[in-house]
Amino acid sequence: MYKLLLSWRYLRSRWIALASIISVTLGVATMIIVNSVMEGFTQEMHDRLHGILSDVVVESVGLGGIAAPDEHERIIREELGADLEGVTAAVRVPAMLNCQVRGQWVTQQVMLIGIDERTYGSVSDFSKYLKHPANREQLSFLLRDGGFDSPLPSSGWEHRRLRVGTERAYREELLRAEETRRAAEVPPGVETPLAAEPSRIAESANEAPRADNAELAKDAQRAADGEAASDTNRGSAAVGAQAEGPLADVASGPAPQDPFRRRRSGGSDFAAAAGSSPTGTEGLGAEGMAAEGMAAEGLAAEGPANLFDELTEQHTGIVLGIAITSVRHRSQDGTVQDFFLARPGDDVQITFPNSGQPPKAVSDKFTIVDMYESKMSEYDSSFAFVPLSRLQDLRGMIDPRTGVGSVTSIQLRLRKGADLDAARDKLRRRFPIEQYQYRIETWRDLQGPLLAAVRMETTILNILLFLIIAVAGFGILATFFMIVVEKTRDIGILKSLGAPSGGVASIFLNYGLALGIVGSGVGMVLGLLFVAYINQIAAGLEWVTGQEVFDPTIYYFQQIPAIVKPFTVAWVAVGAVLIAVAASVLPSLRAARLHPVRALRYE
Repeated sequence: MYKLLLSWRYLRSRWIALASIISVTLGVATMIIVNSVMEGFTQEMHDRLHGILSDVVVESVGLGGIAAPDEHERIIREELGADLEGVTAAVRVPAMLNCQVRGQWVTQQVMLIGIDERTYGSVSDFSKYLKHPANREQLSFLLRDGGFDSPLPSSGWEHRRLRVGTERAYREELLRAEETRRAAEVPPGVETPLAAEPSRIAESANEAPRADNAELAKDAQRAADGEAASDTNRGSAAVGAQAEGPLADVASGPAPQDPFRRRRSGGSDFAAAAGSSPTGTEGLGAEGMAAEGMAAEGLAAEGPANLFDELTEQHTGIVLGIAITSVRHRSQDGTVQDFFLARPGDDVQITFPNSGQPPKAVSDKFTIVDMYESKMSEYDSSFAFVPLSRLQDLRGMIDPRTGVGSVTSIQLRLRKGADLDAARDKLRRRFPIEQYQYRIETWRDLQGPLLAAVRMETTILNILLFLIIAVAGFGILATFFMIVVEKTRDIGILKSLGAPSGGVASIFLNYGLALGIVGSGVGMVLGLLFVAYINQIAAGLEWVTGQEVFDPTIYYFQQIPAIVKPFTVAWVAVGAVLIAVAASVLPSLRAARLHPVRALRYE
């Protein structure tokens, strides 16, 4: 009993023991905070990486791709059995995206991915990152009327009709000004083609003569009910779609039943020839707009059936990462805003290589139907998704004899808890690299360097932070040696009264154990409280320093993710206690070896 009483007396009466406790407390709290934040960042990164990547990817390393993907899917299902939950085929190809902004072309490098909208959501969490709620339920490459989540401004058919109506009205004013100017330059009595055929010029610019708003509404209703009997009638309706009334009337027109039909039938793309801007025509001069109208005259000569009406039709749909056509910046009042170069309802030009030998550049126009925001800058700034069949057709990946298309990869999702490495090894044995030239990897293999770097960083941080507790241990060691020297006569009295050496040693061991328990306990409480209120503390630091912890123009999240793992907290606390006890071993051994007579004679 005397051992515990003396240990408690030393712990209460000596201020130097408080310094040792504070050292252990800070070390334990720091390790808990850092490990929790690192675990949060790691989990967030895993969720983002795995959210867009499937569990296992079978990818072709050859230029020919994977032929007969349906047969491969059958074999894969036989190999993996009940472990397989979802499978889909995809085509990946590097591409260049071009969009016109205020008269200037903006070019962006992207990774173009052809996907099957029916099955792609079954192998990844791609759908939950889309900005339209209906697309999160089931992806569609048809442009929707609206309802996109922030930060997207007005988008969809509403934005498209408003933009096209504005552009057409602007072109009409420019053509009138050009007609007036040319008429003024011609002597009286001489009739010019431009002055003689103003209606033909208006049609050549894909514009419509002025019409009554009521007639426009009737035409729009007939288009929505599918009453157009042929492409010729639809082209004529497109020519009559422009109204002089408010742009809101233009924006209220209905979408067509099949917006891709004219593109599939080989109709000419007037929008490509006219070079319309997805965000307006403010940067185009009057002469440039007049030149566009004259250039379109040749297309109009082919007949109304070949015209593409942007007001009621769309190109093949494309889903873009939100950072591809947007710039995040800080306004003058300090608020963070997103400036969109293009948004759902606008058209973009995509150029990519075909599958021929040698590859040749292929270009086509696409209409943005949605955007996705995974908050992984690598994906949000580079990935673009289009229909698989359309990309196969454009690249020439469909066998003309069988009509079966090739793909570049087959993506798999396994049931929760399945062994990804075991499934990968099975498929590698079934499709040996020497015969099939397939690269079969899990999502962890694909992101191996990044995940390894994070693990290495976490390990090094733990080692460095554990040294803080080790420093506290050396402080305890020095403190105990001082106490042994100071209490030499008291130790001699104890031994002369019959206290054994083990009892004397246990006094200092209990002292070290008490320091470790108190220090680690207080540190654990402080660390957990800090983690629980870490974002509030970060906000307080921002208020004090006037600087943001996370610049929202760089990071797509403004809160610090933190995950507390009980096992990590336990081993940190236990490790701190063991270090405190180990630091008291040498002083306790020295106290136990003191001879009673020499201790009593010690001055």
